[in-house]
Amino acid sequence: MRQLDGELLLDELGIDHLKNGAAFGALTSQAITYLVKKGRIHALQEGETLVETGEPSGSFFIVLKGSLSYYQSLNSHKEHIYDFHFGEAIGFVSMIALTPWPGTTIAASDTHVLEVNSNLFYTFHCEMPLDFGVLLINLSRELARRILNLSQQVATLKSRTP
Repeated sequence: MRQLDGELLLDELGIDHLKNGAAFGALTSQAITYLVKKGRIHALQEGETLVETGEPSGSFFIVLKGSLSYYQSLNSHKEHIYDFHFGEAIGFVSMIALTPWPGTTIAASDTHVLEVNSNLFYTFHCEMPLDFGVLLINLSRELARRILNLSQQVATLKSRTP
């Protein structure tokens, strides 16, 4: 995993493209620029690990390019749970809950992610409170959709068991 310059990545991807990501939806161009320039951009090659089960969680990641596969540890093996694609965030729950990472995240393809650590998250709140509110709504909406999906999956599994 190597670190990239946020300003160069902004030039490469373009602000209009980033605005189409779920986590960035309805954020101002200034807010997206702020996060990308002040956050850390990581480039991962396919198969490279972003985070592992049990690591401390002081940040979350937004996929800017490529995709990540998330695996939950279960009885000494890893079970694939979800693939995160452009604009989706991973790790927000663990950061807010102050819990270690419950699973392992691996690049499913060559991937660029924006890391937003808790310090940047707080600073963003102080410096751009309206955009911070929008970001929280975007992250909450994404979580709500996942919860609804998981509820449906649990109901489906329960309906199949005698």
